[in-house]
Amino acid sequence: MNGMKTAMLLAALTALFMGLGFMFGGTGGAMIALLVAAGMNLFTFWNADKIVLRMHQAREVDERSAPDFYRMVAQLAQRANLPMPKVYIVESPNPNAFATGRNPENAAVAATTGLLDMLSRDEVEAVMAHELGHVRNRDTLIMTMVATIAGAISMLANFGLFFGQGSSRNPVAAIAAMFMAPFAAMIVQMAISRTREYGADRAAAEISGNPQALATALAKIARPAQKIPSIASERNPAAAQLYIVPTSVSELFSTHPATEKRIAALQAMSGTPGPSPARRSALDPNRSR
Repeated sequence: MNGMKTAMLLAALTALFMGLGFMFGGTGGAMIALLVAAGMNLFTFWNADKIVLRMHQAREVDERSAPDFYRMVAQLAQRANLPMPKVYIVESPNPNAFATGRNPENAAVAATTGLLDMLSRDEVEAVMAHELGHVRNRDTLIMTMVATIAGAISMLANFGLFFGQGSSRNPVAAIAAMFMAPFAAMIVQMAISRTREYGADRAAAEISGNPQALATALAKIARPAQKIPSIASERNPAAAQLYIVPTSVSELFSTHPATEKRIAALQAMSGTPGPSPARRSALDPNRSR
């Protein structure tokens, strides 16, 4: 099923790429865009995880450099019947985590120093179980390719506005492309993302055996993730859909369900009563304030 979603995603983003090429260069521009998109899709399939990790300046760790964290991920991977992923730490105060890689055999998981400092061991374990849930559910290929290709479309739209020949012939179309291409790419993301997060939450509850720990982790990091800047997602807003909770740059085009709904679902799994309405309002970063 995820293979079909990936193919549809690539087709949609390639069509956007060709549309921009046609807008800025006519038929010739569309053909050039098609060739560029084909090459980019192939390159991204094999290298998107490296691009994402480089984008975050992630540092690979092992049992010597981060023994507790590395062993935690190893134990979770064993429980999930997954190959051992590569493990990374991102030097960032924004409390977040993500998974990347084209398949479970080539997966990587990463956590920020902000998340490791903010959460208890059980909560970190639950968060990393969520990321391994994405790996097990084979979400990471879609997530990683969207982060790179949607970012490329945004850059092309801006480049075409300021430098393309089409901008001088049709400035209205060029301005529309600048705003609509990134927006359309985000629409594609939103179509595939929200159920994906619920699925990873359920997998985390199964892998860690502690849905309540994930619920408390989400409650702790949701608001700080909105307030503390994430340099990587500010540079490429499409990267924000990788994270376990959305950052401020992704609020307009949120790819995640409301945090309060995720917490309520986890509370139901653990048999713990959900938060009060006032508490739910405080926890939900997607609720208008």
